[in-house]
Amino acid sequence: MISGGFSAALDKLAPEYSDSHGDTLKIVHGPSMGRSPQAIPNRLARGEKADVVIMVGYALDGLIKQGKIMPGTRTELADSRIGAVVRAGDAKPDIASVEALRQTLLNAKSVAWSDSASGRYVQDTLLNQLGVKQALSQRGQMVERVPVASQVASGKYQIGFQQVSELLPVKGVTFIGKIPESVQKVTRFAGAVPANAEHADEAKALLRYLASKEVQSQVRATGLDSVPAT
Repeated sequence: MISGGFSAALDKLAPEYSDSHGDTLKIVHGPSMGRSPQAIPNRLARGEKADVVIMVGYALDGLIKQGKIMPGTRTELADSRIGAVVRAGDAKPDIASVEALRQTLLNAKSVAWSDSASGRYVQDTLLNQLGVKQALSQRGQMVERVPVASQVASGKYQIGFQQVSELLPVKGVTFIGKIPESVQKVTRFAGAVPANAEHADEAKALLRYLASKEVQSQVRATGLDSVPAT
């Protein structure tokens, strides 16, 4: 089970892993948190089984505290930053500085963000920091379940914010860039083995592979950042 942020990396790496290790990977997608039935914690709570979960790190911590994760199996995989897109063909607004980002939001006809980690930060923290939350009360919207970029591509919203790795795979949009580092929210993605996993050894091997130095160039190509060395 995997949430959106690391999905593009896993999709890229899964065929090579299956060929070299002889394991078949069945990938099930769902948010790291939230009320939707597809959310990974809700799937596990219903008794759905998985050998590996890959999700936002602090959401994974919640599962660890609940005893739903095999002790000692948390594996750090990548860091994800927030970026923005506009519909393909539209002019790219300036978000390179904090003030430019603020003005872009104030000038936008409509703005969307996700219902996962990045969108919660945008809605609860970033808009307040920029002093634009009230101005966007009628023009801003949290998008549930579907990729924000797909809604921008359809013309429903003028600009969309989500983790870069979730924006880049969507066709019909132009990637503007990452929001400034001084107001950036870095989200850690990590994997672990559920307590009731039926193939725990194979699961641990997959996580070691996804965290290995050998695959970091492919991981970074999807818009993620490698975990800093400790």
